[in-house]
Amino acid sequence: MAHPLHRVSVPGRIFDISNYVLLALFSLTILYPFWTVVINSLNPPETPRGLGFHIWNDVWSVRAWDYVFTNKDVGTSYLNTLHRVAFGTVATLFVTFTASYALSKRNLPGRTWITFLFVFTMFFNGGIIPTYLLVRNLGLINSRWVLVILPALGVFYIIITRNFIMTIDQAMEDSAVIDGANYWTIMFRIILPLSKPVMATVALWTAVAHWNFWFDALIYINDRSKRILQLMLRDVIERITTYNEDPSMQRLIREMCDQGHCPEWATIPHESIQAATVLVTIGPIIIFYPFVQKYFVKGAMLGSLKG
Repeated sequence: MAHPLHRVSVPGRIFDISNYVLLALFSLTILYPFWTVVINSLNPPETPRGLGFHIWNDVWSVRAWDYVFTNKDVGTSYLNTLHRVAFGTVATLFVTFTASYALSKRNLPGRTWITFLFVFTMFFNGGIIPTYLLVRNLGLINSRWVLVILPALGVFYIIITRNFIMTIDQAMEDSAVIDGANYWTIMFRIILPLSKPVMATVALWTAVAHWNFWFDALIYINDRSKRILQLMLRDVIERITTYNEDPSMQRLIREMCDQGHCPEWATIPHESIQAATVLVTIGPIIIFYPFVQKYFVKGAMLGSLKG
C-alpha cells in the first residue's frame, strides 16, 4: 500500500497525463520535419513531387547520397570547415581568456574605458566595406585564416569570462605571487584550470558558431577549393532553384540528356539532393549537440554573478 504522502490525486494525475500528451505532440512537431528531410533524401527518381504528408517511402533509393558523397566538393568543403572550426575555436579561446584575465584586474589602468570600448563594438562597428578593405590590405582575401582571425575577438565571450574570473578567490592569486609566480604563470597554471567551466562553454558556443557561419566566407573566399560546407550547400540549392525556375536551362538540360550527356544531378529528384546535402551539413552538429547541451544551458548563468 502506498504511503499517504505519496498518493497522487485524480486532478494531479490528469495534469501529469496532459503534460505528457502535450510534450509528446510538441516532440512530434520537432521530429517530423527532420524525419521528412530524411525520407526525402531517400526518394527514388520515379517518385512524383509534392507528396504531402507522409512518414514512409514505398520505395527507397540512395542515389542522392551517392551523388553527394562522390562529389569531391563535399570532402574539400568538410576539410575547410573543420579547419575553420578547430583553429577558429583555439584562437577565440586564447584571445578571450587573455583579454578576460587582464580586464578582471581592478588595478588595470584605464580598465573602465577599455571595457567600454569593447562593449561599444557590440553595438557599432565599421561595417562590411571598411572591414573588407582592411582584409584586402592585410592580404587575407582567399585565405582560410581570414575565417579564423576575424571572429577571434568575441566581446560577449570576453565579458562572460571576465565576470567568471572575478568570482575566483583573490587569495589564490596572492598566494602564488608570494611564492614568486608571475602573471603568466598565474594565468595559465592557476586561473585557467579554475576557469574550465566557462572556457568549455565558450568553446562550444564558438565551435557551433564557426560551423554555421557562411556570410564572411562568401565575401572573402573566391577560390572554390577553399569554400566551406555551408557555401557548398548554398551552391547546390541555388543551382537546383535556378533549374526549376529557368525554362531555358531546363531545355538545355533536356537537350544534353537527349544527346547522352545528362548531368547526374538532373536524373535524381532535386528535393532528394537538397535533403541529402542538408543532412550531410548538419550531421556533425546533430550528433554532437545532445552530448554537450548541458554546457549550453549551464553557460547561460556563467559569468552573471559579478559585473
